[in-house]
Amino acid sequence: MTSSQTTAPQHAISRAVAAMDEQVDTVLDAPVWSMSDDDAAATLIQLTRLASRISELEARVAVHASAVDVGSSVGATSTQAWWATQTLQTHRSTAAKLHLAEALGRWHVVCQALSSGAILTEQAQVIVRALDDLPNDVDPETRVLAEKHLVDLAADHDAIDLRRLGRGLLDVIDPAAGEAEEQRRLDEEERKARQRMRLTMNEDGHGACHGRFTIPAAQGAMLKKILQGIAAPKHQTAVHGAGATIERKPNPERLGAALCELIERYPTDRLPNAGGVNATVVITMPLETLLGAEKAATLDTGDKITASQARRLACEAGIVPAVLGGKSEVLDLGRTRRFFSKAQLLALGIQQGGCTADGCDWPPSMCHAHHDHPWAHGGNTDLKDGRLLCPKHHARAHDPTYDMAKLPGGKVAFTRRT
Repeated sequence: MTSSQTTAPQHAISRAVAAMDEQVDTVLDAPVWSMSDDDAAATLIQLTRLASRISELEARVAVHASAVDVGSSVGATSTQAWWATQTLQTHRSTAAKLHLAEALGRWHVVCQALSSGAILTEQAQVIVRALDDLPNDVDPETRVLAEKHLVDLAADHDAIDLRRLGRGLLDVIDPAAGEAEEQRRLDEEERKARQRMRLTMNEDGHGACHGRFTIPAAQGAMLKKILQGIAAPKHQTAVHGAGATIERKPNPERLGAALCELIERYPTDRLPNAGGVNATVVITMPLETLLGAEKAATLDTGDKITASQARRLACEAGIVPAVLGGKSEVLDLGRTRRFFSKAQLLALGIQQGGCTADGCDWPPSMCHAHHDHPWAHGGNTDLKDGRLLCPKHHARAHDPTYDMAKLPGGKVAFTRRT
């Protein structure tokens, strides 16, 4: 840090600052271990107040220095830049100090509180920011009330609390104006949020799709609740049995699985039409795949999926399977009665109480309806042939590496084939 002072200070402020500097010199080597608890406590508080008072004095001098363009004689681009260079402060720091200094010229109650040490510098910064953010149509009397209100609050609240209280400032001093301002602010936030809506999706060529999105906060909260609702139920697997310790997956992994569940189960009859064709994903698969053969299926996007996943998705309303015969002719294109109706699902929920896999406690609302007698083999879409399975156990029902056995009482158990 350098100093441009070459002569004895002439102004009263300059002399006072020089005197304070000299006074500090007198105690540089004074031991603090001999201070009593009371002295240490009182001095620490007084030093804090003194720092605030010096901060206000620094602000006044900084505003004057900027007004007379200190630093121009040495080619500095601004007083703020010169100040940063001379004192080795960051440009951000000197800019923030000058911003506060200029604001103190507008908000006299804040300035007085800072100069007396009644508030801290960081409190003053928060207060003037809240006051400067008041709408332009707020009258001068209300502004004065707002300033006094925040300064009074500073006696009992730190800068973090003041920042929160400052957001609802108008609600306290002028409730009617506060409600109108809140509505205006929310309208503006929602308008900007709608303008920023984005969704990007890219396949990595290795079986995964990566994406990023930006949506309004309201829809984000809705999506979060939906996914948390899907991911929330705790269950035991049939393999480990009830009471077993099940490894808890990380939250991002569970929410990712929940998003897949949401996509798979969204009913196609609620999707909009795109170019006259319902926006529905179609799986093209040989008849042998639907009947149990391990032959890959193809989505209408050109992507390939495993046979077990194709059979599982064929049970869901979000996918329409196009079943091909030996000469690639379409044998079936998603017969309506392949799906269980809402009334049937409700009835299955009442009868079965949730996932019918032994040891699983997923509720009916989170389960899929599975055909005990495969639909492709002539199974009926009725209550007698229907079974509720959670997503995990439904996947196992279509996984060729697992056997599904019926147990007394209507439950089923899965065992890995050896």
